[in-house]
Amino acid sequence: MSGSRWPRDPGTAVRDAVPSVPEKGPSVRAGADPVGELAGRLAGFVAAAVHPDEVAALLESDGLTDEQIRRAYGHDDSFALAEDLYARVERRFPRSGETPPVPGSPTLLVCLLRGLLFTLPGLGHVLAAPLLVGGRPAHVALLAAALAGWAWNQALAHRAYAWLGLGDRPAAARALLRGAPVGVLLGAAAAAAAAPVHVPALVFAAGQSLYLAAATVLLVLGRERVLLPALLPLVAGALLAAVHPAPAWTHLVLPLASVTAAVGLAAVAVAGVLRSAGSRGRGRDRRRHTGPGGLGASVPYGLFGLGSGVLVLHVALDSPPFAVALTLGMGPAEWLLHRFRADSLAGLRACTSPRAFRTSVARALVRALAGYAGALLTLVAAALLLWPGGGAGPEATTAAGVLLLGAVLWTGLLLQAFGAVLSPALVCCAAALAPVLLPGSERLLVPAAASAVLVLLVCAQLGRITAHR
Repeated sequence: MSGSRWPRDPGTAVRDAVPSVPEKGPSVRAGADPVGELAGRLAGFVAAAVHPDEVAALLESDGLTDEQIRRAYGHDDSFALAEDLYARVERRFPRSGETPPVPGSPTLLVCLLRGLLFTLPGLGHVLAAPLLVGGRPAHVALLAAALAGWAWNQALAHRAYAWLGLGDRPAAARALLRGAPVGVLLGAAAAAAAAPVHVPALVFAAGQSLYLAAATVLLVLGRERVLLPALLPLVAGALLAAVHPAPAWTHLVLPLASVTAAVGLAAVAVAGVLRSAGSRGRGRDRRRHTGPGGLGASVPYGLFGLGSGVLVLHVALDSPPFAVALTLGMGPAEWLLHRFRADSLAGLRACTSPRAFRTSVARALVRALAGYAGALLTLVAAALLLWPGGGAGPEATTAAGVLLLGAVLWTGLLLQAFGAVLSPALVCCAAALAPVLLPGSERLLVPAAASAVLVLLVCAQLGRITAHR
């Protein structure tokens, strides 16, 4: 189980699909052609568009404002920019039955590898288990640190992505540089408050917080692939432990090596971005504009990270293999977010009435949820087979609850990807608190109610054509 998946997922489907504003400074400079660069990156999508408004819908789907467009591209609004892009790119319509292109959509294999990448840090908990003797206090400290990290890094990632959306990569790097250490301190403080006298747990919680901060930096800056080499010590330790009892030193040294490597790679990534900006002479006057808005805009993302983290921890405490399956499931979940986006664009092109479009969106939602449920069931079965003592199989209620929780996470991420941020955050937080009032409800009742509410919100909000603009 790893929290490193959360900073990546909430806006992935849209942020990867919509290009960042080119790094051209706070205004269009003489001799630069940012619109031409944008047209080149979006050529596949613009060529298949049947009207400039389709291009405008893509530009607006990630919250690109008129002010940002005026500053970066020299046009008054998204419609003017879309008309310029539409005029620059030759029409190349897809053949009948083809899915319209979605810029930046990753392949299924890439998404599956990301799911694996998000799961591998959990091996650190397995390796360090012999050092975390002491029962409940140690586990409470780690859980408290993980929840603090999930919430903070989710909000931090949104803030940095907002800067990237403005085309200001150095500002995003500076936000990460300032915010990541705060997340480490919050995680360590949460662990200390939960188990102030359990030194091994506090040390491991600090390492866990360091890794979450480093992973957030690398994921936001698009350097997630370098995390795999950093996690190799954990993988080697797990393989060694599977063959025969691992030497005592591996329980400390291997997790420490992975954390150190991740932190070092994150520092190099941030330094590289800032050094590159300085070498281009844009370090002093770049941040004279207002930026992506107040810090309050990132709070709902943090709340979603906190609420969803609590829900997953309920599963992890009851059945660790299910938590592993949910984490691995973030890979196919990300791919299905992109597929839903592509299907909704296809419906927008093909449908001739609002009712037909709502039906198209509902069908796309059913297909995506069915695909995710199938993938999650496969991962659950695999996890139970490979997990020691898991071959007996789960209760039907537990398995159904995990599938419903997966639906909660996926629909919450889907709403966030289309700009509906507050509603999934409130639903997840309410679901996380519900077991306090209704003990035992977290197994089936809570995920069933939360998933039903979020599915209704998806149908209500994404069934409107304007939500896809």
